[in-house]
Amino acid sequence: MNKDQVSGRVEEAKGKLKEAAGKVVGSEKLKAEGQVDQAAGKVQKTYGDTKEQIKDAVRNEIDKP
Repeated sequence: MNKDQVSGRVEEAKGKLKEAAGKVVGSEKLKAEGQVDQAAGKVQKTYGDTKEQIKDAVRNEIDKP
């Protein structure tokens, strides 16, 4: 797991909390910020996942006899 995967998941979780807080207090702005944070986290997580898959594929090619 790389730092982009971890950061993305943290950002996603933070966004979910913000969105829930926005719903509870009735703040559309906070709710929207949470949704944006979730989307940004998802993008970063996907980027990290892709980096990891590429790294694994390269390793597998190098390790082939």
